[in-house]
Amino acid sequence: MSATTAPIQHCDSMADVRRHIDALDARIVPLLAERGAYVAQAARIKQRATEVHDQPRIDAIIDRVKAMARAHGAPEAVIEATYRAMIDAFIAFEHGEFARLHPGEPS
Repeated sequence: MSATTAPIQHCDSMADVRRHIDALDARIVPLLAERGAYVAQAARIKQRATEVHDQPRIDAIIDRVKAMARAHGAPEAVIEATYRAMIDAFIAFEHGEFARLHPGEPS
C-alpha cells in the first residue's frame, strides 16, 4: 500500500472485516451523494442531451483512477470496473435530470 493509504487494521474475524467495510461504506456513500450533486449541476449546465455522454472525459477519468489504484496498491481491474459501473449509473441519472430540467429537449 502507498504511504497515503490509511493503514489496514488486522482482522481476526469476519465480524471485524464487516465492521471495517461498514465504516468505509459510511464514508463512501456521502462522497457518492456529493458526486451526484455535481452530476445534477452538469445536467443543468449542458445545453444538449448529446453532451451527457462524454467519452473523452470518461476515458480520462478511467486513466486517472487506474493510476491512482496503482499508486495505492489497489486491484486496478476492480477500480476500473467499479468506476465504469458508477459512471454508467451517473450517466443514466444525468439523462433523467437533463430531461427534467430541459423539457422539450430531446434526450
